[in-house]
Amino acid sequence: QVQLVESGGGLVQAGGSLRLSCEASGNLESIDAMAWFRQTPGQQRERVARITRGGSIVYLDSVKGRFTISSANAMDTVSLQMNSLKPEDTAVYYCHVDIRGWGPDIGYWGRGTQVTVSS
Repeated sequence: QVQLVESGGGLVQAGGSLRLSCEASGNLESIDAMAWFRQTPGQQRERVARITRGGSIVYLDSVKGRFTISSANAMDTVSLQMNSLKPEDTAVYYCHVDIRGWGPDIGYWGRGTQVTVSS
């Protein structure tokens, strides 16, 4: 099992920045990739950014050039630096890990942290 704890959400004005962090504990050796998702009421959860143990990174098109995901090699932490925030970035952000052999986007989830961007 893997436990995830997010921190760093909050309220920020449009154009501002926030940094989200997620600490993982438990069976870290089983983690293949770490990611951030977000969800707004009535909408499906969408993947914002993902980083694999090998360092491959993928971003949601709408956040490219504004958000940066990073993770320690041990996959015990993952961060999301969010710059030039827009009101449409407002959502609950969830940390997620892919577990080796389970398939993508199944793994474990954090409880989420609220990000609110005011216009």
